[in-house]
Amino acid sequence: MQSNKKLRMTCQRRVILEELQKVHSHPTVDEIYEMVRKRLPRISLGTVYRNLEILTKLGILQKLEKTGTHKRFDSRLDDHSHIRCVRCGMLQDLDTEPRIEMPEALNQITNFEVTGYCLEYIGICSSCSEAQKE
Repeated sequence: MQSNKKLRMTCQRRVILEELQKVHSHPTVDEIYEMVRKRLPRISLGTVYRNLEILTKLGILQKLEKTGTHKRFDSRLDDHSHIRCVRCGMLQDLDTEPRIEMPEALNQITNFEVTGYCLEYIGICSSCSEAQKE
């Protein structure tokens, strides 16, 4: 992708973005593909994947790669953390205050300039916990 070329918002990109903005479940590529196919039945999985990558590179979406085994996508771009169930993989947003002092502390004790961070908590969701009790 050329950085000096402005990419237009194609119909496919717009539908992918609209479908992703409707949910807060941090869907995988396959899940997004199934959602988009309801509106664009002839779209291919490859097209969805390619456009998710483009929208991520443009800063319109966030790709969550540290969340279990599948890449997930988030249309929410503000600083926020996540919590993931280690049993079923469910992922939720956490609206807690991020620890602002940590990047500054890391700047002082490492040779890195910290430019961002990704915080994920793990645990067992209530559904999985209840199922375990049965």
